[in-house]
Amino acid sequence: MSEQAETAPTTQEDQKTEVATEEKDVKENGTGEAEPVAEQEKEAPKEMRAVVLTGFGGLKSVKILKKPEPALNEGEVLIRVKACGLNFQDLMVRQGAIDSPPKCPFILGFECAGEIEQVAEGVEGFAVGDQVVALPEFRAWAELVVVPAKYVFKLPKDISHLDAAAITMNYAVAYILLFEVAGLSKGKSILVHSVGGGVGQAVVQLAKTVPDVTIFGICSKGKHEALKNANSPIDHLLERGSDYVSEIRKVSPDGIDIVLDCLCGEECNKGYSLLKPMGKYILYGSSNVVTGETKSFFSAARSWWQVDKISPLKLFDENRTISGFNLRRLMFQQGGHEFIHKAVQEVFSLFQQKKIKPLVDSTWALEDVAEAMQKMHDRKNVGKLILDPSLEPKPKPATPAKGKNKEDKKKQSSEEKKDSEEKKEEEKKEEKKEEQLTNGDSAGDSDSKGKENSS
Repeated sequence: MSEQAETAPTTQEDQKTEVATEEKDVKENGTGEAEPVAEQEKEAPKEMRAVVLTGFGGLKSVKILKKPEPALNEGEVLIRVKACGLNFQDLMVRQGAIDSPPKCPFILGFECAGEIEQVAEGVEGFAVGDQVVALPEFRAWAELVVVPAKYVFKLPKDISHLDAAAITMNYAVAYILLFEVAGLSKGKSILVHSVGGGVGQAVVQLAKTVPDVTIFGICSKGKHEALKNANSPIDHLLERGSDYVSEIRKVSPDGIDIVLDCLCGEECNKGYSLLKPMGKYILYGSSNVVTGETKSFFSAARSWWQVDKISPLKLFDENRTISGFNLRRLMFQQGGHEFIHKAVQEVFSLFQQKKIKPLVDSTWALEDVAEAMQKMHDRKNVGKLILDPSLEPKPKPATPAKGKNKEDKKKQSSEEKKDSEEKKEEEKKEEKKEEQLTNGDSAGDSDSKGKENSS
């Protein structure tokens, strides 16, 4: 009886008070089953600038957009990008003229250099702060990029980010073409198409590391003077579109040992016809497919039909070799990243020995990428084109607003109309004055005649 008296019964109001107190504790401490307020108000994801392809086609589909910063997965590193390389392959991607392109929109670019900011689990040999260059499958043209570690190369101390973006892809391709596929040796002769471009200049410099190599280079006439001023060691510079087969035969009647073709189409037949016995023709591109701003099925079909179909028996009889090299397919689809790593290390070593030096045409802000792409499309670049995320874009020419322009035209037309009306009014007044003068003379004459008659 006394215990019951001491324990007061719990009322409904007391239960409400306890529940309210528990809810308050949950909100303040973030414990219990109720959802914390902090989780409800999530921070907005950080963003970065990136060059995004919104649709296959012309330059209008290349946009600079804000995209969420990428997240790391196992085996990847996060790189703060300092410089990006622009390659002809990027133009083909923009047009959708490559095999298995990703769905739009996506971030463009295959080559970038920068500093590692994060390292994921499963990555060995890299640490935060390492200076690196990377060859990712797309997504390189951004302020930040996540790349599988197998496509990343640590930079020696004396190679800058700009140098790395200028030499890695171009010189690795050139090195493999010359020393792995062609087997370049002393006293050989080489024909190089698009010799004024990034890969063309890489081929020339690497070839000249071998004694007594003769280089025939073909490019547009507008690049000849620039190449001479840059002291490019080309022995015989020929004009694109000319009868270069006859010109080469005059210098070397027996033909050429190695033909490096990045054009395809009818150039394949011309190049093959120039080969000496034991000569090698190597195709490593098909830039003749890119003729306009958008993908041309006609250009692709024409390039294919222009190439003669050569039987292996003909190669056997003529002691000639036909080869091909596709860096993108070898690296991303055929597991050849270790092979590429060895070539890149050889290139870095030659750079440190000062046997090669990249020729950079120009450096551009991300916002000016369309102009840089147009320059490469028009084949006006001599050497490598670089994108630098830290650069300020070029100032755009001032153009009047559409609305304002219409108002100005409207105002101008109304003023012209008013002037013409005033002119008409003045002409009418002049005509009236002339009529009055004429009428006044005739009236005076009639009055004088009347006086004469009355007299």
